Amino acid sequence: MPKMKTKKAAAKRFKFTATGKLKHGVAGKRHRLISHNAKYIRQNRGTKLVADADVTRIKKKYLPYGL
Repeated sequence: MPKMKTKKAAAKRFKFTATGKLKHGVAGKRHRLISHNAKYIRQNRGTKLVADADVTRIKKKYLPYGL
């Protein structure tokens, strides 16, 4: 059997933390921010951790060998 390929789109969107968790950038931060209040902009700054329900699928299907 041939090796699985890493999905390059997923490799660009996710990073692993030092403990092996997945983090991702927060959506909704590119444009049209005038319609959001300051609390929304402040809380969505930086990165967030991927939900536990999605981690196994991303690791097995999209990033089989890590990054």
